[in-house]
Amino acid sequence: MTKRDISPSQTVGPFFAFALTPATGAIFSGDIADASAAGQRIRVHGRLTDGDGAPIVDAFLEIWQADADGRYNHPRDPRKGSNSRFTGFGRTAVDGNGDYSFTTIKPGAVAGPDGKKQAPHLSISIFARGFLNRLHTRIYFADEAANAVDPVLALAPVDARDTLIATKEADGVHRFDIRVQGDRETVFFQS
Repeated sequence: MTKRDISPSQTVGPFFAFALTPATGAIFSGDIADASAAGQRIRVHGRLTDGDGAPIVDAFLEIWQADADGRYNHPRDPRKGSNSRFTGFGRTAVDGNGDYSFTTIKPGAVAGPDGKKQAPHLSISIFARGFLNRLHTRIYFADEAANAVDPVLALAPVDARDTLIATKEADGVHRFDIRVQGDRETVFFQS
């Protein structure tokens, strides 16, 4: 048997454009939930910045979430329901100012590995030029009492948990800024 060298790591970008650009279709869209999706329609927006607060412009976010009843559109979630057309998956681009936005439905609480309910949240992966690996984080909602007992949110240092919670603005839009380094860095999870 011959010894094989480990393949060198590569950065996540520049991106392979097929299925990742707005011109190619629906999987790269700021609208994750179509009009048939049951649940409270919400808008989330924010800015992606580096450690100096400068916008990161060559990036995209991948969103994965449960439906309003806490069901995932995935074979491992055996529960079926009225939201079977809702995929709970989408991608959205970051613009030239580092801003992003998307529309979806507010997810319901989901069961964790131990069966205990997790607070409603969106799972986010961030891909950008220069990242060796994608970054994983979550968006929680400020108006959820379940945040206080969420087992994953509890893993974050107490003084940094607010970096995982979107604030609700006067117009009802949820703001979630993502900072990848430095002071007030968003909490990221290992994948």
